[in-house]
Amino acid sequence: MLQSLNDVAQLTPTLEAARTASLSLASAPTVVKNKALKLIAQSLRDHIDKIVAANQVDLTSGATNGLTAGLLDRLKLDAPRIIALADSVDQVALLTDPVGQVVRGSSLPNGIKISQVRVPFGVIGVIYEARPNVTVDLAALALKSGNAVVLRGGSAAENSNRVLIDLVQASLVDAGLNPDCVQTIDPFGRAGATELMKARGYVDVLIPRGSANLIQTVVTESAVPVIETGAGVVHVFLDQSATKQWAIDIVHNSKTHRPSVCNALETLLVHRSAAERLLPDVLARLAASGVTIHADARTRALYPAAVPATDEDWGTEYMSLDISVAIVDSLDEAIAHIRRYSTGHTESIITNDLQNAERFLNEVDSAAVMVNASTRFTDGGEFGFGAEVGISTQKLHARGPMGLPELTSTKWIVRGTGQVRI
Repeated sequence: MLQSLNDVAQLTPTLEAARTASLSLASAPTVVKNKALKLIAQSLRDHIDKIVAANQVDLTSGATNGLTAGLLDRLKLDAPRIIALADSVDQVALLTDPVGQVVRGSSLPNGIKISQVRVPFGVIGVIYEARPNVTVDLAALALKSGNAVVLRGGSAAENSNRVLIDLVQASLVDAGLNPDCVQTIDPFGRAGATELMKARGYVDVLIPRGSANLIQTVVTESAVPVIETGAGVVHVFLDQSATKQWAIDIVHNSKTHRPSVCNALETLLVHRSAAERLLPDVLARLAASGVTIHADARTRALYPAAVPATDEDWGTEYMSLDISVAIVDSLDEAIAHIRRYSTGHTESIITNDLQNAERFLNEVDSAAVMVNASTRFTDGGEFGFGAEVGISTQKLHARGPMGLPELTSTKWIVRGTGQVRI
């Protein structure tokens, strides 16, 4: 792996190549981009064994190096996951091309016609950890939205990403596109990531995906504009009118369906009037699936098998089969708790009270706010985006699951017939 300052200086030609490739990709016909996407999807299906073999090397190395169970789960690529990735690429090919879409327009009194249209950013940089699926998702979304992409996928997934990038670039060539549209700087190591954060003028926008530490580092140190994807300290509130079976099923699905991902439930809040009715069965279902319950004193009085929660638990994104649980006295207290500890990702209320549902939707300020639904639905694929760039927890430009439109900017097109300003 290249690490020295002299080696990192070699990053400039890579970035220049990405910039050059972005110029031709920005005007590439939709049919050509879709052809490339379909070739990528088929190549993934044709090379499952090769991808799995490379991924197994990464998994073995990760286990040896002490990666957590949650990170190993994110790292894993087996045949079903690869097929799902290929399907998502096919889905992106079916989506409307955002490039050239008219956002708004009008005719001025002097006859000038103006329109605001979507255009690619140009070059997108992505820094992420132990998530080889992101390599494919970002390549597909960047390609369809007319952007070149420079990927730094981390050493934990180095072998997986190398194979995936090779397959993607071969498909680009077969479709008649410049393979420099999708590049990796993994060989440059962490020093490469640092240089990518300084690459203003080469990279138009930088997207971090990974741990809170990684995201915060990129946000604070990058000279390139950043779209912040956030950690997921996700909440579910069981209101006093919550249907018991809904509570059991939604809480269980939110926590256990895939505990390592950012839309998994981390903190359960329960109205005191419903606690005795709901908590024993809700927590028993979780415990039966191996979930460790970190609870406040009132919860432990109803469910003694729980372990005491600490102050740190309320702000923890476990990414594992752990959950923090608290009983609150009111909807107001639940909302106040969420405001204090939430990362602004996803929150859900289980209730049959329409007024409480509307208050929760209006007063909880997160990227996705739900009523009577699992938090696992906050996902680009589930929202119909084919794949997702990430889930933005910031408020500028993009918020929530990001798909194709979020990878575009706009420009104004002005058409006149000789008018001058007076």
